[in-house]
Amino acid sequence: MEDQWRAYVDEQVNVPPSAEGVLHGLTYAVKDVFNIKGYVSGAGNPDWKRTHPIPSKSHAKAIELLMHEGATLKGTTHTDELMYSLNGENYYFGTPINPKVPERIPGGSSSGSAVAVAAGLVDFALGTDTGGSVRIPSSYCGIYGFRPTHGVVPIEGVIPLAKSFDTVGWMTQTMERLVQVGRVLIRGGSKDHVIKRIIIPEDVLELIDLEFRQITNEKIDQIKEHVDKVESVRLASGGLGEWLETFRVLQGAEIWETHGAWIEKYNPTFGPGIRERFEWTKSITEAEVQGALEKQKDIQKRMQDILQDDGVVIMPTAPSSAPMLNTDGEALDSFRQRLLRMTSIAGLSGLPQVTLPLVNKDGMPIGISIIANRKSDLGLLAWTEQILNKIEKVRGG
Repeated sequence: MEDQWRAYVDEQVNVPPSAEGVLHGLTYAVKDVFNIKGYVSGAGNPDWKRTHPIPSKSHAKAIELLMHEGATLKGTTHTDELMYSLNGENYYFGTPINPKVPERIPGGSSSGSAVAVAAGLVDFALGTDTGGSVRIPSSYCGIYGFRPTHGVVPIEGVIPLAKSFDTVGWMTQTMERLVQVGRVLIRGGSKDHVIKRIIIPEDVLELIDLEFRQITNEKIDQIKEHVDKVESVRLASGGLGEWLETFRVLQGAEIWETHGAWIEKYNPTFGPGIRERFEWTKSITEAEVQGALEKQKDIQKRMQDILQDDGVVIMPTAPSSAPMLNTDGEALDSFRQRLLRMTSIAGLSGLPQVTLPLVNKDGMPIGISIIANRKSDLGLLAWTEQILNKIEKVRGG
């Protein structure tokens, strides 16, 4: 089958199931950062693959879990270079085509996985989400996506970016399938989560483009009908820009700790934007890290206090639909700063976040997200599925 969407690195990679389980008959693809026995992952950069030539001796743990439940791996998918972008435009390997809006970027860094799902090439796909790399391509491509609580899905056998933030996430075309895959992958414990409150973050809503406020508000209004209480808050007393800076420093320091020695040894060539980010990570000081760690503790306490055991935050996944292909670098970076103010909320506290597809009046995909407290992943997924079913039932009369 010809890959007309340019989603795949290698669509011939095929790993059969090891048993017949709840995913029997389903196919999936994985971002080109997961260990696959006998295969060399490329992480979106030719120099990475050249300097890591030894094929993996085993599968990543997440792949083993899927194999055991009957799923068949069909192909590895494109990623941004070393997962350090949210755009999906790879300097070396090009840009996967967004099936919903081909003139716009698919989002990254799990770009190929999102495109493979949106195009119907597989039943679901795995990606990684450190700063938004499952949530954002899901939003841009009009599909369902899930970033789990940090640590509850095994990440062994995955090329790291920033270990305190890295998660294995997944994407599907339906909420039912998103829940089904979650029940297989989530292994770190999940609390009962009886959701009674929804929290509307006013400072997040201020970040989104005006044309998307109506559809976002309409969906929030639909969800409001099925909860006991609705609260509006400002998440960040000092502004979400401070949260973004905290995230950038901590993530950047971990990225250099993870990849700095390799970069200095091999002097790899990175594409524009990626190169500058890696150069910046080297400049982060220990004093900056310590200051950011203190701020992170305050942010985590703030989110715990807001969510407690019965609340969820509902917000847009991204500020707007996907930017156009070949958008000017300066404009794209400005948009990225606004975007990361939103994605860093879950990242800084290691929270689970599900993104659901909406379509505005012009046919543009945009995601709406629901964030719950730590280790409430299965409860969040089940509650979201129930709410969507209730909304659909009301709509159908």
